[in-house]
Amino acid sequence: MDNPNIDNPNPKKEEYIIILDYLKFGYVNPERPAAHGKPVAQAIGVDKFTLIEVTPKDGIDLDIHDKVYIGSGKRDKVNRVKGLLDFENLTATSRIELEYAIKEIISTKEDIYIKFFNEVDSLNIKMHKLELIPGIGKKHTQMILEERKKEPFKSFEDLKERVPLLGDPADIIAKRVRLELDTTQVKRGKNKYYMFTQIPNRHPSNRKKRSNRGRNNRNNRSKGRKPNKNNKYRTNKPKTSENKE
Repeated sequence: MDNPNIDNPNPKKEEYIIILDYLKFGYVNPERPAAHGKPVAQAIGVDKFTLIEVTPKDGIDLDIHDKVYIGSGKRDKVNRVKGLLDFENLTATSRIELEYAIKEIISTKEDIYIKFFNEVDSLNIKMHKLELIPGIGKKHTQMILEERKKEPFKSFEDLKERVPLLGDPADIIAKRVRLELDTTQVKRGKNKYYMFTQIPNRHPSNRKKRSNRGRNNRNNRSKGRKPNKNNKYRTNKPKTSENKE
């Protein structure tokens, strides 16, 4: 699965999040609607748009659109990162705020996304990666490629002026990000690629990798091989030009 992320194609931990919804009394239990749970917040990471669930520190209330630190070391507002959050488990409020938060993140990192328009390459011989973004067709793609040869784009405003009828770059990228995050939709065609987000753990390609890894580990254990710290299995064969890793 192609994953042409802008900064880094490898998974990384988020350090800052934007709060999408804060539930002071936790999630509502349909069987016990009057019962109060522990406070919880739903959020989105500012680096890879990772959907995350967190619990605040005692006595701390979180506000929607708060930018909160969740990295290593001292945290001012968050007590614990509960884990990743599936799109289908977002609250109604989180879904409403999601697109606003995504666009806000993109706008604050305009230099990164302008670099994307200046440097992004083709997906294959038939399609350019720009065409994966809603609102960018072949004509817009050709204009962008021709214009950036003359001079790199300096800003979103510069991009809009030099590529007429393109629309707001932050808005069209935000739509692509939301599309990638939406795990309720079957990913086919242009929608199966991940340009700006990390491939979700429940993605079929990841499930296949985990399944194969587990099968290989069992097979190797049955042969009496011991895994090293990198989860690669040693063999007693000397390394030659034919079997070097």
